[in-house]
Amino acid sequence: MSNTPACPSILSQRLAQVRQHFADCIVPLWQGPGWNADMALPFESLAADHRPEPVKRYRAMACARQLYLFSSRIEQPGAAQRAAALFDALQRHFHDAEHGGWFYSIDPQGQPLDRRKDLYTHAFIVFACAHYWGQVRQPQVAAVLDSALALVAARFRRDDDLYEASLDADWGVLGSGPLQNPLMHLAEAFLQVLSVRADAPVQEALLALCAALHAQFIDPQHGVMLEKPLGAVDNWFEPGHQFEWFFLLDTSPLLSATPLHQAIERAFDYAERHGVQGTAVVAMLDAQGHTLDATQRIWAKAEYIRALALRPDHEARLITQLTALDEQFMHASGWHECRDASGAVSRHDMPSTTPYHLATALEGLRHIA
Repeated sequence: MSNTPACPSILSQRLAQVRQHFADCIVPLWQGPGWNADMALPFESLAADHRPEPVKRYRAMACARQLYLFSSRIEQPGAAQRAAALFDALQRHFHDAEHGGWFYSIDPQGQPLDRRKDLYTHAFIVFACAHYWGQVRQPQVAAVLDSALALVAARFRRDDDLYEASLDADWGVLGSGPLQNPLMHLAEAFLQVLSVRADAPVQEALLALCAALHAQFIDPQHGVMLEKPLGAVDNWFEPGHQFEWFFLLDTSPLLSATPLHQAIERAFDYAERHGVQGTAVVAMLDAQGHTLDATQRIWAKAEYIRALALRPDHEARLITQLTALDEQFMHASGWHECRDASGAVSRHDMPSTTPYHLATALEGLRHIA
């Protein structure tokens, strides 16, 4: 693939357009119409006209993702104050004073709704608090981070170094078993901890988790990370998760030489060959590469772009994908969350959780321009 002198300037222009839209349009949605000042929480979702969707719940995970957003390098007025409010709200609304840990969700009046203890939620609390502590170095943030890490190790971790996806309100076993997505975000959370402090137990847990994932989730033929353990009925893989894993592993000196990274390097090519159709990143495929769900989601596009920037001779593909992100998913009022197999917009609301993916993608592209 040729690498013409024009590519870097075009790439910089495309990236600047996405960055500007994110800063000028998307982030302000969650400082204004997306913020419930009475609850000090983000609404779960906004309609295309910026009205909050009818409130059915608030999730701790969504609060944690927005904590990451407003403590990241977005350079928005009021971001530090919003991050502080989100950290306080996480504790005030979602912490389980009786059993410890954090509820999955609360109802519109602020009462516990789903009291289960969810690994995905706890992973994002670790992730967001580690990132926030790296910014503010406040003792109360370190205390919440340490508590979350201790609970993950004591309650969710299994003898095989994997983790239960969900436990009951009192930490009773529900039989969920391990699932890929919460485990990936736990690995992401561990990496975030290690980026802000030395932590030998976290490092040990991360290496053990990656070894267990390699043994129990990697398809031996193609190297793809499956969504359920090997041997599970009706298993599948998601191209977006292969790209997300590739970025996490490839940018970590600790993990870049592991067998898991070697597998995911193969998986990147396989996922790109079968799961990137034109400019679309499709949602789900079986291990043989047959499309199961051709929905195009903005988060998968963002993860592909972030990972693609780490590949050799990436400029032309990255320009194409950034252009598609801008033209197919961004619009004057915000973004399109999903398009169907034909390219038609299939989800018209804007969830509060999506800016996290866009923020991490843009952070991962800082080395380009």
